Amino acid sequence: MKTNIITKAVLALALIAGFSSCQNRLNIPQHGVLNYETYYQTDEEANSAVLAIYTQINGAKFNFHLILNSMGDDFWSGGGGRNDNADLEQFNEFTYGVEAGYVQGLFQSYYQIINKCNVVIGHIAPETPVKTQCVAEAKAIRAWTYFNLINLWGTPPIVDHELTPSEYSRPNATKEELWAFVEKDLNEAIEAGLPEKTDVNDNVTWRVTKQFAQAVLGKALMWQGKYKAAAKEFQNVINSGKYELFAGLYGDMLGYNQKHNCESMFESNRVTDPNRDSWTNFDMGAVMCHWRIDKMNAPADYSGLVSDQGWGFLCPQKSLYDDFVEVEGERGYRLTQTMQTYDQIKDMGWTVREPIINEGYFMWKWRFLKESCPVGTFGMVDENNPRWMRYAEVLLCAAEANFEDGNTAAADSLINQIRTRANVPHKAGYTREEIRREKRVELCGEYTRWMDLMRWSDTSLFPDGGDYAYNILKDQGKHLPFLNPNGTIEYKVYNTNPNLFGFKKGKHELLPFPGVECRLNPNIKQNPGW
Repeated sequence: MKTNIITKAVLALALIAGFSSCQNRLNIPQHGVLNYETYYQTDEEANSAVLAIYTQINGAKFNFHLILNSMGDDFWSGGGGRNDNADLEQFNEFTYGVEAGYVQGLFQSYYQIINKCNVVIGHIAPETPVKTQCVAEAKAIRAWTYFNLINLWGTPPIVDHELTPSEYSRPNATKEELWAFVEKDLNEAIEAGLPEKTDVNDNVTWRVTKQFAQAVLGKALMWQGKYKAAAKEFQNVINSGKYELFAGLYGDMLGYNQKHNCESMFESNRVTDPNRDSWTNFDMGAVMCHWRIDKMNAPADYSGLVSDQGWGFLCPQKSLYDDFVEVEGERGYRLTQTMQTYDQIKDMGWTVREPIINEGYFMWKWRFLKESCPVGTFGMVDENNPRWMRYAEVLLCAAEANFEDGNTAAADSLINQIRTRANVPHKAGYTREEIRREKRVELCGEYTRWMDLMRWSDTSLFPDGGDYAYNILKDQGKHLPFLNPNGTIEYKVYNTNPNLFGFKKGKHELLPFPGVECRLNPNIKQNPGW
C-alpha cells in the first residue's frame, strides 16, 4: 500500500527504532523489541531518543546544502560541463518540477526530524532535569525545522504529535497557525531549561542551546515583520556573552580543525574515530562543491592544501565577487579568505587543463581538505561538521531588525562589529541595501541568501519589494560561463526561450509540494504556479 511522505516518516521511524510489534497465535513475547509504553523511562533512554534527532539532522545536510545554495544569485550550478548534474542545474535555472528528487528528499527529511521530535515530546515526561532538557531540545528543533519548512513551502501541514493512520493525510496549515506554532515551541523550550554554554570556549554547540533557540525565535519574529521583538531576542543572545566572532584566520572558521569554535551557534557533530565505520559520515556535498580537480593541474606539492578530489559544483558568480569588492576592494581580507580568483589559484600552482563551468572564482571558505576525508572513501565521506548557524548571523539579523525598527545607531554598531573582523573601515548611516550586502558577503554559502531574497520580495513586509528577487533572478539559466585554460570566460547560451528558464513571479517564491505527496494526500493544496 502506498503512503505519503509524512506517513513514510512515521513508518520509517517505527522500523528504525524497532518499535513495531506483532503477536502470534501463541502470544509469545518478542525479545529485543522496545515498547513505547515501557521505554523512555530513564534519563539515559530519554537522551538516546534526542540523539536520534541530531543524527537525523546530520543526514538532511546534503539536500539542504544543494537546494539552498543553488537557488539564488551566489553560485552557478557548475561542474565539468552541461548536464553534469542536471538536477542541480534545474534548481539553479528554475526549471525543476514537482517530481524533483531533491525536493522530495528534503521534504521527507524534515518530517522525519519532526516525527522523532514528536516521539520525544509525546513519550518523555519532564520529571527530571535531563528529561526536561530533552523535551525542550525536541521542541526547539521542531520549531527550527518548521521555520525552514515555512520558508521553503509556505503552508506545510502541522504535525504536532504522533499520527494515527486516520490522521496521515494532513491539510495545509495557515501562515498564522504555523508562526504561532513555531513561537510557542521556542518560548516553551527557552523557558523549560535548554542547556547553555559555560563560556565562549565551551564546545556544546552540537546540542541546541537556549541562545540558539532565542536566535531562531528572533528570525521567526523578523520574518513576520515584528522587528522590535526580534531585536530583543537577538540582543538576548548577544548579552549572554557566550558567543563571539572567531578570531583566527577567517578562511579556517568553517574548517575541519575549527569544529565547535566560539562563533558556532549550532552544528552537527561528526566524529572522527578510527575504530568507527567512516561511511557513517557519508556526504557527497563537500566533494561535489570542491574544485573540479580532474580537469585541473595541481602543483607538485600542495601539502594537503585541498583534497585531490572534487567535482566543481556551486562555484561563485561574479555578482557575489562584485559585492565583496564593493564592500572591501579587490584584495579585501574577507574576500580572499572566502574565494580565490583564477589568477590567485594559479599563483598557488593550480591551472585549468580544459574548460569547466566556472566564472573565474573558486570557493575557499568551504574548500575540501584532505584531512576531512578518510582514506578509501573516494571523497564521499566528509568528517567536517555541518554548521547550521553562527554568531555573525545573529549580529547581522540584529542589525537588520534594529534598522527596520528605526534604531539605526544600533544597526551601525552591529554591522561595524562584522566589519572589524573583516578589516573593513567603519561607517555610520548604513542603508538597507548596504545591510543586505553585508549579510550576503559574510554568510555566502551558508543557506541564508535564498530565504532573504524571498523575504525582501514579500510585499506584506516591503510594499515596494515585489520585484526584488525577480529582478535579480529572472535571467538565471540564460547562459553558463566556461573558464578556459587561458583564463578567458566564454558564456554559452543553452536556453533561448525566456519562458523556459529564470525565476517566475507567483511560482518560484515557494518550492512545490512533492508530486507523490499531492497524489497520495487529497487534503494538501499545491503551491501557486505548480
